[in-house]
Amino acid sequence: QAQLVESGGGLMQAGASLRLSCIISGRTFSMYGMGWFRQAPGKERDFVAAINWSGGSKYYADSVKGRFTISRDNAKNTVYLQMDSLKPEDTAVYYCAADRNSPMLIETSGGAYDYWGQGTQVTVSS
Repeated sequence: QAQLVESGGGLMQAGASLRLSCIISGRTFSMYGMGWFRQAPGKERDFVAAINWSGGSKYYADSVKGRFTISRDNAKNTVYLQMDSLKPEDTAVYYCAADRNSPMLIETSGGAYDYWGQGTQVTVSS
């Protein structure tokens, strides 16, 4: 089993930057592919970004491409989501997730992930 804990959410103004962190405990962190998802009120959970076990492959949703950056530090068991040029439509609960079955690949479907954090709220005001 793995436990994921997100942090770094908050209330920001449009145009600001914010960095989310997700620390994972349990199995060796480098054995997981990692992803970030978000869910806005009344909407389905959406893919945001993913990174493979080594950090050599990354993928982003079109809505955040060029503004968000996913990275990981395997020595710290942590994955990050740097969010720049925030927009009100980025308001959501952000979840990190771990994929134990295909860590070398990029997965954009939530169903591919085995473990999830509790989420952290990001609110962007206009």
